[in-house]
Parts: sequence; structure tokens; C-alpha cells
Amino acid sequence: MAGEESKKSRQIARLRERYPEKKFEDEEEIYGQISDDYDQYDERLTGYAEREKALSDMFSADPRSAQFLVDMHKGEDPVVGLVRNFGIEIKDALEDPEMQEKIKEANKDYVERVAKSRALEEEYESNMDATLESLRQFQAEKGLTDEQIDEVVAAMLGVITDGVKGKFTPETLEMFLKAINYNEDVALANEEGTIAGRNAKITETLKKSQKGDGTQPLGGRNGGTGGDRGQTIFDLANEAM
Repeated sequence: MAGEESKKSRQIARLRERYPEKKFEDEEEIYGQISDDYDQYDERLTGYAEREKALSDMFSADPRSAQFLVDMHKGEDPVVGLVRNFGIEIKDALEDPEMQEKIKEANKDYVERVAKSRALEEEYESNMDATLESLRQFQAEKGLTDEQIDEVVAAMLGVITDGVKGKFTPETLEMFLKAINYNEDVALANEEGTIAGRNAKITETLKKSQKGDGTQPLGGRNGGTGGDRGQTIFDLANEAM
């Protein structure tokens, strides 16, 4: 039993290290996360198997393609590799007008992809500089340690990674729901506090009136002499505002 408990403790420790935003204090959360992880592993293995089969089918259909990839992986010039594995006839194919049009389109796609990649890389570096400065300011304002700010960033990146994978857990949805409703909840709390303060002031005024401390009774007369009419409940409410 001690060994089983030790294994369970190690597994929980691994989960907490991987998902620092979660506590894993009950079995439902623990086994739920383990199940989600297994689903991810199965999905990855399925993807690996499909890609492996696609490569295997390609190599079986034309073994020269496998050797071409091996040569290129070793650093050989792709053009030389094409000639080595497919013969000088590849040159005739490249000079064919129809093939040249296809090559032109392929090269256009390549250039656009490279340009987009470079633009994204430059944007990433620019944004990251601003982000690091924001993190330093946020850490200083909140008085967070390096470990705490690392946990915040890790949790945020975990949410982003899940989103890229199309995974939205109930915990993530609940977190964003609370964030969206935060301002509304604060405004409602302030309004309720204001109303409570006014009610308390009215109650205190009524108590003083009942003790006969000189405050006019509700709806009464000034000493019965026919003077000004006493304060109503609405007058008291106006004064409390």
C-alpha cells in the first residue's frame, strides 16, 4: 500500500508541475486530467502513425524519394540530389513550358511563405520586448516573486496552447467568465453597499426620532402648535443620499 501511495503522490506531483494553475486535491480532478492527457497522447500517436504511413507509401511507390530525402538531410544540395536520384532527365522536365508554369507558382508560394514567416518573426520579437517590460511592471506593482510571475505566465501559456489545440476545459471557461463579469460584479457590489449605507442611516434616524431626541415624528406636528409638518420617510431617504 505504501508503494501504491508513493506512486500516487509522484503522479500528483507530476500533474501539479505540468499544470501549476491546478491543485489536484480530489480524485475527480486528478483522474479527469489523466484521462485528458491520455486522449492527447492517443491523438498524437494517431497523427504520428498517419504521417509515418504516408511516408512509407511514398517510399514504397518510388524508393528514389527516400534516398533523395536522406541525401538532403546529410547536407547535399537538393538540385544535385535530384540529378543523382532521378537522372539528368530532370533537367528536361524543368525546361518543359507547362512544368515551368507550375514551378513559377510553386516558387511564388515559397516566397510568400518565407516573407510571411519573417514578418511574423519580426512582429513576435517586437511584441516580446513590450511584453517583457509589461511583465516587469506587473510584477513590481503586485509585489510578485520571480516564481509567482513564472507561474502566471506558465498558466497563461497553457491556456493558449490548449486553445491552439482546440481544447477548452470547464476550468478555463469558468476563469474567463469570472473575468468578463468582474466589472459588473464590482459595480453591483458598490451599488449594494451604497444602498445598505443609506438604509442604515434612515434606520438610525428613525431610532432617534422614536427616542424623542427632538427629531420630528413621522407625519406629526411641531409640538402640536400647527407648525411645519414633520419629516416623511421620503424626506429621510433624501437626506441619506
